Amino acid sequence: YGSSGINAEYGSILFPLIPGTHKIEMPMFVPESTSLLQKFTSWLLGTRPEFVDPKFVTQSDGREVTRVRSQGSISVSCNIMTKDISTAGYVVDSVHSKNLNVAVTTV
Repeated sequence: YGSSGINAEYGSILFPLIPGTHKIEMPMFVPESTSLLQKFTSWLLGTRPEFVDPKFVTQSDGREVTRVRSQGSISVSCNIMTKDISTAGYVVDSVHSKNLNVAVTTV
């Protein structure tokens, strides 16, 4: 009743650029209403607060004033291949590869 049917949980992790299989634990969170009126409206309509732009969680601007609640974590398993990655401007070798990461967002 009144729900959009979307349960949006957000998480952000850094994928390593080191070739191989990696298992990463990603903490999940949901935005919280900032006022009692917004909380009451959310409860009345059966909707939850959502970010307008899902990429917001990977950006630093404005995140320090955003209210969120922890919702546990998920385990992400990924296989990384670095074939032709130098064409994208990355330098991957045994010395530098431990310091390079890529941000990825999930909704």
